[in-house]
Amino acid sequence: MTVAHSLLRLALPALLMLAGQNIALADPPTDHSGAEEMPKAPYLLAGAPTFETTLINFRAKYNEANPAQQIGEFRSISDKSANSSLTRAASKINENLYASTALEKGTGKIKTLQITYLPIQGAEEKAARTLAISYMANLMRQFDATLSVPQSVAKVTSMIEKGKGQQFYKQEVGAVRFVISDNGEKGLTFAVEPVKLALAEP
Repeated sequence: MTVAHSLLRLALPALLMLAGQNIALADPPTDHSGAEEMPKAPYLLAGAPTFETTLINFRAKYNEANPAQQIGEFRSISDKSANSSLTRAASKINENLYASTALEKGTGKIKTLQITYLPIQGAEEKAARTLAISYMANLMRQFDATLSVPQSVAKVTSMIEKGKGQQFYKQEVGAVRFVISDNGEKGLTFAVEPVKLALAEP
């Protein structure tokens, strides 16, 4: 088994944990013994909205718009959190970059889409991070078509800087929430989630 495969086996459970509970935290908890008391990510809350699209439709549109930086087929991942309302899936982009999602069971509609970068050291670090930011920017443009490629790259880079060291940093644009979750060596995640808009009072 290669080091890369070992990393993958270790990374996916961490990725799911990040996608579940840790991403909702503004600060690391001081007491790690009570995991059940950790706040849930917004998309896990009862009544959380979904995007009006399925994963198949998203991938088709994303890959058409980004022919040089495709996202492969997502594979379902067993969820041991006993949350029966969601289906989780992940797609390996390369050895240190993954896409993941949580889908509403029954409809298959998307609750969250995430790109997670597992930091590496050495000569390839800069190129790997640049590629990760590019994928994150691609994802951002799928939900904010007003942005050019340079604008989306700059916006993601700015969010990463502002969210450095935070497990939950968000910016909302209309009905979409962009989230950065920085877990240091354990990974950097960029997520896109729908926002439930409140009706204006009459």
